[in-house]
Amino acid sequence: MITIDGSEGEGGGQILRTTLALSLVLRTPVTITNIRKGRAKPGLLRQHLAAVNAAAAVGAAEVTGAELLSGEVTLRPTAILGGRHRFAIGSAGSTILLLQTVLPALLVADAPSQLVLEGGTHNPSAPPFPHLQRAFLPLLERMGARVRAECERPGFYPAGGGRLVINITPAALLTPFSLLERGATKRVWGVAVVANLPPSIAVREMAAVRSILGGDEESFRPQVLRDALGPGNVVTIDVESEHVTEVFTGFGERGVRAEKVGERVAREARDYLDSNAVVGEHLADQLLLPMVLAGSGAFRTVEPSSHTTTQADLLRKILGAKIRFVKDGEQSHVVEIER
Repeated sequence: MITIDGSEGEGGGQILRTTLALSLVLRTPVTITNIRKGRAKPGLLRQHLAAVNAAAAVGAAEVTGAELLSGEVTLRPTAILGGRHRFAIGSAGSTILLLQTVLPALLVADAPSQLVLEGGTHNPSAPPFPHLQRAFLPLLERMGARVRAECERPGFYPAGGGRLVINITPAALLTPFSLLERGATKRVWGVAVVANLPPSIAVREMAAVRSILGGDEESFRPQVLRDALGPGNVVTIDVESEHVTEVFTGFGERGVRAEKVGERVAREARDYLDSNAVVGEHLADQLLLPMVLAGSGAFRTVEPSSHTTTQADLLRKILGAKIRFVKDGEQSHVVEIER
């Protein structure tokens, strides 16, 4: 039995998700205590409870403590079950974070899987669907696992109601790789999406992006979604390079001018282009676990966030992974991984 204190490090839901994911991969029982203890509303919220229940289903596991606001959970997996699974969060909680809980195990399962995930798809506090589809999953494919993701219906906070379909073809072994240079920039483009809001918002956001990054109207386009259940606004900018694609995201907020939203995302993308970093903050979080499972790897990233260092500490503690953060000049760090 592995016991993890959920209040350590970043102290949020990521400790829960990563510990559950590793329990499934190792088929080893775990107990997580003090779940989200430092948060204003500690314990399991709907999206965290959905992750626990998803782990129990995929791991054919016995679980205790799986109830709202629970501060302690024990999971005892017995297998990794591929096949078709449907998980509904029941709120606008992030389907992408739910996926992070079960994906590592399904990458090394004995059979392909299809996941139908319902909830939020574009969340300010989590990597949104475009980041998953265009930044993270292509890197997993380089490691040998094929994952195809489709957003059948977007889900914005607070209405939710989004629906993702994820098809996973596992790899017998994940292949290590290094990502130390992004190579030549091939394309920079963006989309401003509005759902159940005036289209002029997206037009103004894209104009603000072009004022900072340059480019023409064909490269930075407004888009109106018709099938979302509630209102939503998201701006994404893709920087496609020879070896990696990074996706930068900003969300419209009540009381914040559209121009401000566009400018913020554009400056983030410009800072990335001006640096020698290869992967950004969210992609660094996501790459650590599969690289450890592959046995080794390295990537150049920005200053590690508390999410990233907490993830590294868990992987050291549970898997005995060797993870080093080496400062690489003024603007970046190299992360080196061995297991």
